[in-house]
Amino acid sequence: MSVNLKKPDFSAAVFDLDGTLFDSMGFWNSLDEVFLRKHGVDRVPEDYLLDIAHLGAYDTALYTKKRFGFPESPEEIMEEWHTDALKFYSTSVQLKPGARGYIEMLRGAGIILGVATANSADLYLPALDRLGIRSLFSGFAEVNECQRRKGFPDIYELACSRMGAEPADTVVFEDIYIAVKGAKDGGFRTVGVYDAASSRDTQRIREEADGFIFSFADLLS
Repeated sequence: MSVNLKKPDFSAAVFDLDGTLFDSMGFWNSLDEVFLRKHGVDRVPEDYLLDIAHLGAYDTALYTKKRFGFPESPEEIMEEWHTDALKFYSTSVQLKPGARGYIEMLRGAGIILGVATANSADLYLPALDRLGIRSLFSGFAEVNECQRRKGFPDIYELACSRMGAEPADTVVFEDIYIAVKGAKDGGFRTVGVYDAASSRDTQRIREEADGFIFSFADLLS
C-alpha cells in the first residue's frame, strides 16, 4: 500500500507526539543523561533510548530501575523526571518544522485528527494549548491506558474509537520502528517520520511504513 500525503487519500490521521509532531527527543535524551549520571551511570547506552521510546512513564521507570539496579522506586524515579518535564512542556517544547502547517491543511481538508502517545496528559495537553493546536484533534489516547504497548495496535484503535474513525480509513504517523509495525499489524496505513533520536532505525522504518518523510515542511510545497 501507499499513502498520498499531499492530496490525502484517507479520512483520519493519528499522530504520535514526541519525535513526530513535537521536537522533543533532544530534551528527553538530555534528561536521561543528567539523571543517569547523577545516579552513577556515566554514559546512556544507545539501546536504552530505543528500548524506552514506546513505553509509558511507569514502564520506563520500572525498566530503568531494573536495568541499572537503582534502589529508588518507579514512583520516585518518575517524580524526579516529572518536575523538569513539566517545565519543558509548559514553556519550551516546539513543533517540528512544517508540522503546524500540515495538520492545519489536513483539518482544512476535513480529515479527522487524533493523538496516540506514550506521554501523559498533564505534559502534552498544556503544550498543545500553548502551541494553539489542541482544538485540531478529536481524540487522544495514551499508552498507559492500554494493556499492551506501542508494538501492538491497541493505542491506535483506542484513538480511532475516540475520533469516530475506522482503522482502514486512518493513517498513523510515527517516528520509531516498533510503533510503525504495531500500527501496521492493526491494519492501519503508516507514515514514518524522521527523527535524529531514532535515525539508526530509519532504513527499517522506511521498509516497513507505507510512506516516509524527513520533514512535514516537504509536504507543504
